[in-house]
Amino acid sequence: MLRYLPFLLILALTIYAFIDCLNTPEEEVKHLPKAVWVLIILLFSIVGPVVWLFAGKKRAAVGGGFGGGRARRTQWVAPDDNPEFLKSLRDEQDKLKGRGDDGGGDRDKDGDRDRDKGDQP
Repeated sequence: MLRYLPFLLILALTIYAFIDCLNTPEEEVKHLPKAVWVLIILLFSIVGPVVWLFAGKKRAAVGGGFGGGRARRTQWVAPDDNPEFLKSLRDEQDKLKGRGDDGGGDRDKDGDRDRDKGDQP
């Protein structure tokens, strides 16, 4: 089994570099067009993926440079953590209170909606 390990490592490196190259936006690819990089990765099994990983893609600087480390990408924010979403909810709630409408429906004094009361139609 150990004699297959180098082959599997080379195959894994090639697959990783191939997928990384395909997922990289065209504007982040350096030196050659993306299609040429794909061919280099697939044709030159050891050298191609290594060259792609070191020279084919723009990488963010790591460490204490002037940029403060890695470039921060915009990430999805959950609605309960998104200040803009929370502000829109507050504005909508204020607008409803201004009209005297609390969302409608029958509510108990506890604020619970009445459900399936047998004596009401």
